[in-house]
Amino acid sequence: QVQLVESGGGLVQAGGSLRLSCAASGRPFFSSVLGWFRQAPGMEREFVAAISWTGGNTNYGDSVKGRLTISRDNAKKEVYLQMNSLKPEDTATYYCAGGSRWRETSRTQEYDYWGQGTQVTVSS
Repeated sequence: QVQLVESGGGLVQAGGSLRLSCAASGRPFFSSVLGWFRQAPGMEREFVAAISWTGGNTNYGDSVKGRLTISRDNAKKEVYLQMNSLKPEDTATYYCAGGSRWRETSRTQEYDYWGQGTQVTVSS
C-alpha cells in the first residue's frame, strides 16, 4: 500500500508561483512512476505532469508546458510540482498519483495510488 499526501496549495495572483509537494510512504518510492493531475469543478481530471522513477523521463500536459516543472527527491520520498506564471485557468484541486510503469502516463488508469488533493486557486 502506498500513501500519498499533497501540500503546498493555496491562493495566488495570476503570474505568481506555487510549489506543490507530495510525500510518499509505503512501497519502495524509487520504483514508482509519479504524476500530477488536476480537476476543476464540473470537469474531468486532467493530466499535468509525470516523472519516471529515475527522474530521467518527464511528460507534461500541453496546457502547462513551459510553466510547470515536475521533479522528485527519492531520498526524501517526495515529488514536487513547481508552478510558475500561473493563470486563473490553473485553478483546480491538484492530485499526486503513483504507478508502477512508465507507459501512457497521461491516463488516470495507469496509476494505482492517489492522494487526497490540494487546492490551488489563481485570482485574476
